[in-house]
Amino acid sequence: MAKRKNKYGRALLQILSILLGNTILAFGVAAFIVPNNLISGGSTGLSLLFEHLLGVPITVTVCITNGVMFLLGLVLLGRRFAVTTLLSTIYYPIILGYFQTLPLESLGQDKLLSCLYAGLTVGAGVGLVLRMGASTGGMDIPPLILNRKLGLSLSLVMYGIDFVILLSQIPFSSAQEVLYGLLVVLLSSLTINQMLLLGKKQTQVLIISDEIGTINERIQNRIDRGSTFIKAVTGYRQEERRILLTVLSHRELTPLTQLVHEIDPAAFLIVSQVNEVRGRGFTLDKHA
Repeated sequence: MAKRKNKYGRALLQILSILLGNTILAFGVAAFIVPNNLISGGSTGLSLLFEHLLGVPITVTVCITNGVMFLLGLVLLGRRFAVTTLLSTIYYPIILGYFQTLPLESLGQDKLLSCLYAGLTVGAGVGLVLRMGASTGGMDIPPLILNRKLGLSLSLVMYGIDFVILLSQIPFSSAQEVLYGLLVVLLSSLTINQMLLLGKKQTQVLIISDEIGTINERIQNRIDRGSTFIKAVTGYRQEERRILLTVLSHRELTPLTQLVHEIDPAAFLIVSQVNEVRGRGFTLDKHA
């Protein structure tokens, strides 16, 4: 029963996150990109291209692009991915059309600030949806296909596709507009990366001490973190030593440092950041 509730809870969280991500994305496009005629990448960039060349409304191009890419994702990525992406495919054009009816032009009167806000909102929206294992549809799907099938970097492929779409808008854009567009794409790519890593970064600590047994016991009992002993040999005296490895959150680093130095002021600590940790105590419950 508890597992079923957790399953439904995760599904509800995924749906709400996808809707929120698409809402943030649509707001960024309607409030900052469209009013300032900023060139952009992704399906929005394609929509701006067709609007300029053929006079096709942005929402129409978005619907067509999302529909085609959805079918491609269904064939190559499976039904589960398609179901979550379908939500974006239907919801994004609707919420974008709604935002375009609102008087949002006053929010982006400064073009440079609009570039910054556009990059942050677009990146946050897309990143939140990708974090949930779904897609905003459109040009997000080809990078996901290349990532799953060929192992190519998701952010790198997305940046490459956005850059090509950006170049296609050069014939009807000034040099300044191209630079603004590059800024939007760069900021959105950086924001997507940060959204994908948000909450996953942890701190890895290696501890070398003569009181390693006591430190190990205190880490497990006081900080409630697991630990691992690593056998090593010192470089100078060629002595066998045990190194203690533990991984914890950033906020637990200061209590750990204080604890270690209380036991052994001469202890040697090596602290590094890791992008993601999976397993018991992190992505699984601490206790079996």
